[in-house]
Amino acid sequence: MFNSIFASVQVAVNTRFLLPGNHLEGIGRFSYETLRHLVAQHPEVTFHFLFDRPFDVRYLFGPNVVPHVLFPPARHPLLFVAWFEGAVAQWLARRRPAAFLSLDGFTTLNTRVPRVTVIHDLAFEHYPLDVGLLQRKYYHFFSPRFARASEQLVAVSEATKADIVQTYGIAPAKIRVAYNAPATQFQPQPEAAQRETRRRFSHGQPYFLFVGALQPRKNLGHLLQAFDIFKENGGSGVAPAQLLIVGRKAWKAGPILDAYQRMRHQTSVHFTGRVADPELASLYAAALATVYVPYFEGFGIPIVEAQASGCPVLTAGVSSMPEVAGEGGALVVDPHQVEDIAGGLTRLWQEPELRQQLITQGHQNLSRFSWARSAEVLWEAVDAALNEE
Repeated sequence: MFNSIFASVQVAVNTRFLLPGNHLEGIGRFSYETLRHLVAQHPEVTFHFLFDRPFDVRYLFGPNVVPHVLFPPARHPLLFVAWFEGAVAQWLARRRPAAFLSLDGFTTLNTRVPRVTVIHDLAFEHYPLDVGLLQRKYYHFFSPRFARASEQLVAVSEATKADIVQTYGIAPAKIRVAYNAPATQFQPQPEAAQRETRRRFSHGQPYFLFVGALQPRKNLGHLLQAFDIFKENGGSGVAPAQLLIVGRKAWKAGPILDAYQRMRHQTSVHFTGRVADPELASLYAAALATVYVPYFEGFGIPIVEAQASGCPVLTAGVSSMPEVAGEGGALVVDPHQVEDIAGGLTRLWQEPELRQQLITQGHQNLSRFSWARSAEVLWEAVDAALNEE
């Protein structure tokens, strides 16, 4: 196998989602957690991290990491082409590493270096109008070509793997699965700490929690409508219930804000914006339940973050979410049916025994997820790419 063939190896890694600052979302979090384990697991390998802007030194996870900044910063479809097909391809041609590992679904077509590409979801294939026109054209042209050009692919769930097979016609044997996992900060907290969190964020009242960027796929319009119905149908008994929405305003958030403006119970909904990681951990731990009902998701990390925090979960019964939640680990609803979401909120409010059951099952589900194991899967994919005949 790989380690017995090569005494030393150079691996290039696309790290453009390891952004400076204190907030890592989705792909950035996956990159951070898997790479810090991968670097530690393989001290015999030199990892060349390719950034698209000045980097934070905290991302240099070991002495076997060599950083490189390749311009231009790639945050627009035209700059994607310039960076991947220009700067990255030229760097690979000049340095000739053994492999190129890309963690964000993109790679370069303009290289002979073996490629391993992580694909998080194909949401843009199923809901193309959720992204802008130029992004859509870039994704539709390049993504299937990236998948076919890569020697190995890694999906973040079995649901995503199946989608890649069906949508792009990729052989299942070419795709491995590396799950996300909750960070160690997500843990149950004492009741006194929970009371303080509720005092700070929800006027001391019990609350449902949503975590995620404000963008169409997260289905916040339906969640806001469902919360209104829950408040209306529950009578005075649900009067104190609050809804906290934690996350940045991303793209095409206008319909979400329109839905909020139409609500009858606006005063019970609080948009916190993005919060620091310690605050996020506290918000999960103090919530009555986490409510996460996108209509499409490649993994859905708030599900396992909530489970690790001892928080019951209400989630959608589509794409990857039932797989991630595990059997009995969440109350599952139809994200397209507002009344069904409202009914789930009502059950969680009224049935403390259900909440406890979900907490218990959710905790048991967590044994399936490990960043260290996911890093091992990435390495297995690199190994396989290098050993292909």
